[in-house]
Amino acid sequence: MTNNDDSTYIHDPEAFREHAASETDEAETPRTTKAYLDSGTGPENQEFGRGGWLLVVALFFAFLVIPATILYLPHARPVIASLGLTFRDAYLVLPLVPALVLGSMAVWVAVGGRTE
Repeated sequence: MTNNDDSTYIHDPEAFREHAASETDEAETPRTTKAYLDSGTGPENQEFGRGGWLLVVALFFAFLVIPATILYLPHARPVIASLGLTFRDAYLVLPLVPALVLGSMAVWVAVGGRTE
């Protein structure tokens, strides 16, 4: 690992691997957690599923539909008035809806992950 001159260090990765392999008798395995491997949720077993599509729909509404609705609000004065809302109320409530939906989905996923 060192050159003839003791003041200069030269790193040799192969010598380091040989030294580490000689200290452990185990074969080198990919580094990941045991829980990930044992749970059967590895990359080959994961599916997008219903929850994934619900997330896509919620993100679509949060990033496309609600902002477009907010831009259209000045032209929708009769609709807003028929709901009993003022412009201020509408501007506060519209962004709150996707925030609540995404927050409830996060809780749903977290609780679903604990049941395993």
